[in-house]
Amino acid sequence: MTSHALPRSYSIKEAAALTGLPASTLRYYEQIGVISPISRGASSGHRVYDDEDLDQLMWVSCLAATGMSVGDMRLYMANNRLGADAAADQERLLRDQQERLTTEARALVLRQRYVDLKIAYWQAVRDGDTARSEQVADQARALADELRAVTHDPIH
Repeated sequence: MTSHALPRSYSIKEAAALTGLPASTLRYYEQIGVISPISRGASSGHRVYDDEDLDQLMWVSCLAATGMSVGDMRLYMANNRLGADAAADQERLLRDQQERLTTEARALVLRQRYVDLKIAYWQAVRDGDTARSEQVADQARALADELRAVTHDPIH
């Protein structure tokens, strides 16, 4: 005998727990069109999520975890419903996000080097090594300029 599982429904509290997104974020994403409108209970009027809704929310959660903007997530999810016709747009959105992440990673490495230099500076100051502290201060200034260039470089 084969048994067919009945479709499962979830409250907003359950959907929030399962996706790791706060209920307020679930409401917001629905309100601004990042996700499709959620069905409402006939008598209560409360949101009732199904497995398809949860799948949609997991995609959005993953996109949000990459740091993708809400506007880009909305466009990505709308394109997702179009399938192959939107493949080029989807690829562009993801490549743009990939470029932003690459820039963030470069900036993080530079910030770590800057902190290392500042530690070395203060060690030299503590040790009374004026020549070393001036040398490290010059390196830190150059690195700060490099960091500003990376973080203000517009993404094409």
